[in-house]
Amino acid sequence: MSEPTGPQAFGDESVDNSGETGQTEAADGPTLEESRLARLHQLAETPRRTELRRLAAANRILIDRLVNTTASVEQLADMADRLEEISQMISDLPSGGGYEGFREAANAGNALKGQQSAAQTLLDSGLTDVDPERYAFFDHSPFIGLANPISPPIDVRYSEDTVVAHCVFGAAYEGPPGCVHGGYVAAMFDELLGATQSLSGMQGMTARLIVNYRSPTPLATELRMEGRLVSVEGRKITTEAQLYVGDRLCAEGEALFVSFDVGRFRELLAERPDRLGS
Repeated sequence: MSEPTGPQAFGDESVDNSGETGQTEAADGPTLEESRLARLHQLAETPRRTELRRLAAANRILIDRLVNTTASVEQLADMADRLEEISQMISDLPSGGGYEGFREAANAGNALKGQQSAAQTLLDSGLTDVDPERYAFFDHSPFIGLANPISPPIDVRYSEDTVVAHCVFGAAYEGPPGCVHGGYVAAMFDELLGATQSLSGMQGMTARLIVNYRSPTPLATELRMEGRLVSVEGRKITTEAQLYVGDRLCAEGEALFVSFDVGRFRELLAERPDRLGS
C-alpha cells in the first residue's frame, strides 16, 4: 500500500492563503481512536526503532548524569575519549534521514486522521503490509520523540476534547534550584498547544505564545498538562493549557496558531538538506 506522508499528504482545501479575513473552515479533528498520535502508542515497534529509542535513552541518561557528576579529571578525560570515539563512529555512518510525517504535532492537522484511517483498516483486517515505521512521525521530535536524546520526553495523548501530557524533567533542564528552566516550560506549552490545535483539523504554526508562571515547576517530579481548543476563526486557531504538579498550578499558557501555506512547507522541506548539510 502506498499513501502520501509529510507535506504531500496535505490537502490544499483546508488552507486559505487569501489572508486573515479568509473563512477557512476547520476539517473534522481527529478523535481518540483516529489520531495517529494516539496510535503511535499502540503500534508494535520495529527492530530499528527499538534500537534508535534505546540509543536515545542511553544518551538521555548520559546528559542527565553529566550535569551532576562529581567525577575526577581523569575519569572525565577517560569518558570524553570514549565518547569521542563513538561520535566519530556515528559521523562515519550514512546520514541524511528523510523528514517523513510531522515532527511537530502542530503541523499534522487533519492528516492526523486521513492517512491513518486507510492504513488502520488494513491493520484491523489482519493484513501486514503496513510498515509501522511510517507511523512513528513524532519519534524524532525534540519534545515528544523517544528516538531523540534531547527530548525529556513528553507523553501526549488525546482524551475526548482535551489533550493531556505527562512529563518528568531531569537535571539537564534546571533553571532555579531544583526547578525546570522557564524556557523549557514555555517550549513544553508550545508543543502541547500545538498538539491541541491539531484538533481543529488544520495545519498551523505558532504566531503568538503567552505563558503565565504561577508557581515553581519542580524537577524529577511528574508534571501534567491539559490543553483545549478555544476557537477557530478563518486561519486563526486559539488554544489554552495549564501545567500542574499534583493539584498545584505551575503555569498557564495560551497560543495563537495560523494555518500555513502548504507551498511554503514544501519549500522548507526542499531547503532542509542544505541546512543540515546532508
